[in-house]
Amino acid sequence: MKPGLSPLLSLNAGYVDTVGFLALNGLFTAHVTGNFVTFGAAAAQGAPGALAKLLVLPVFCTVIIVTRLSARPMEARGWPVMRIMLTLKFLLLSAAAGVAITSAPLGDSDNWPGLTTGLTLAAAMAIQNAVHRIHMTREPPTTLMTGTTTQIMIDIADLIAGVAATARPALLARLRRMSANVGSFAAGCGLAALAWHSVASWSFAIPPLLAQGEEHP
Repeated sequence: MKPGLSPLLSLNAGYVDTVGFLALNGLFTAHVTGNFVTFGAAAAQGAPGALAKLLVLPVFCTVIIVTRLSARPMEARGWPVMRIMLTLKFLLLSAAAGVAITSAPLGDSDNWPGLTTGLTLAAAMAIQNAVHRIHMTREPPTTLMTGTTTQIMIDIADLIAGVAATARPALLARLRRMSANVGSFAAGCGLAALAWHSVASWSFAIPPLLAQGEEHP
């Protein structure tokens, strides 16, 4: 795996999650379990976007299952599974960008352009999650930062309290990796907000551009 891939994936995930949230009535496309809360709020308030929030988790789960099942025969044939999956993710991000740009403004995320854009982004992030769990098990998560932030704080507390000299290098290395992912995810969120404010639906063109740098792990 090339250096910097994990932070780049985190940057893209933060971007995709934020631009989806801003453009699609508060739809989370990377942190999909957050849609439990937003679906409840949309249903209670009669706000738009409830259908997309209801469908996104089943789509996410189905794509992960298909990704895993597809990987097994590819691995048996010696194919570059991780590269193939990242290429498929790039294609999905490109398709979502095409729909979002040509159908702008998206408006309600429950109409066909908004629903197609949101569910396609969620499928792309499902593949990224599967790639992490299958091929990057030693790296911190790239789409969900709560657990990573918790571990960072624990490591900082341990450094303050003092750790054995033999354990310190591994702790510092983990802290650097995790901090890079959290910082990259946050940067992606900020970049998405700026892009959405500046160019609206054209901001969906940035994730596939970032994904081109991910395709050669």
